[in-house]
Amino acid sequence: MTAPAGATTFVADAVLAPDAWLAPGWVRVVGDRIAGLGPGRPADASDPAERRAGQVRLPPGTVLAPGFVDMHAHGGGGASFTSGDPEQARRVLAAHRARGTTSMMASLVTQAPDVLAADVAALAPLVRSGELVGIHLEGPCLSPAHRGAHDPSLLTAPTPAAIDAVLEAGDGAVRMVTLATELDGGLEAVGRLVSAGVVAALGHTDATYDQTRRALDAGVGVATHLCNAMRPLHHREPGPILALTTAECATLEVIADGVHLHPAVVAAVFAAAPGRVALVTDAMSAAGAGDGDYRLGPLAVRVENGVARVRSTGAIAGSTLTLDRAVAFAVREAGVGLEAALRAATQVPAARLGRTDVGVLAPGARADLVGVGPDASLRLVVAGGRVLPQPD
Repeated sequence: MTAPAGATTFVADAVLAPDAWLAPGWVRVVGDRIAGLGPGRPADASDPAERRAGQVRLPPGTVLAPGFVDMHAHGGGGASFTSGDPEQARRVLAAHRARGTTSMMASLVTQAPDVLAADVAALAPLVRSGELVGIHLEGPCLSPAHRGAHDPSLLTAPTPAAIDAVLEAGDGAVRMVTLATELDGGLEAVGRLVSAGVVAALGHTDATYDQTRRALDAGVGVATHLCNAMRPLHHREPGPILALTTAECATLEVIADGVHLHPAVVAAVFAAAPGRVALVTDAMSAAGAGDGDYRLGPLAVRVENGVARVRSTGAIAGSTLTLDRAVAFAVREAGVGLEAALRAATQVPAARLGRTDVGVLAPGARADLVGVGPDASLRLVVAGGRVLPQPD
């Protein structure tokens, strides 16, 4: 085996390859790209090529996986994407990157139309530079009955003009839009989004089972934080939860923090939809920043004991979660297998967003990696080929 000068080969007891579990295995990084991977152990370090490769043998029990991909997050590190400030966005990215999330989509909450368009336009350059994988609009086309942490005075039904305005502001940067498809014009909006190459997500919805099936037929591909902020499951009217869970075309967002979902529900969703669960954080600015007073868009939020709630209503206002903790919760508290949990935080969301350069360990993909222990504890973060120091 030969290796180019300046390469680094990471060797682990297990490697999460796209279609296999390599135990043991190795991943070779050159610059900011993955140059190769394989099963077994690479050539002995006495080989001159291996010495140049800077072989790194990870601690016993370490699993090497792609860097985490969060397709739904609003903030972190005391900063927010909804500010529309690129420097705040970079603070959010840095806070989550330190915990293994190397790819993020910026989620924006409901705002006045001109403010939302301005925020989209301000963040679009970060998508074009590759710092963000896209922009997610969570609102304003949401059900007032399940508004959660969204200002009810700003909610509206979708119109072609409103959809076109935010898509034009992003100039290709908007990657996903969450809406309640039972609203007037909802199904037409789904078609308009899908035609523009944007992922349509169903969330904050009072849709019935039949209405949800029609939305799925129209092109909905994601359930925004499944079970939360939607009509609940009932034996005579199963609503959106059952329709989404049983639809093979739907990726199911799950917030695994013990606040949004009971561990048994997390386990049940993973069991019912293997390969279709995407762990997300729905994190707001308090993630990694501690308790206190914050804002989520126009709403005041109080965080106590790590739980964020709207001050005026008590509604859950996102989370203070990071994806490494979501993976650990799924494994330790919900009994989800480590491989399934890791794929839910990497390969599944990347595939839904149409990305083949992140969320997978494959030649040519970005050299973003995490190393986790058997209990899913974070041991290593590599972002763009650079090993990051572990936070305290």
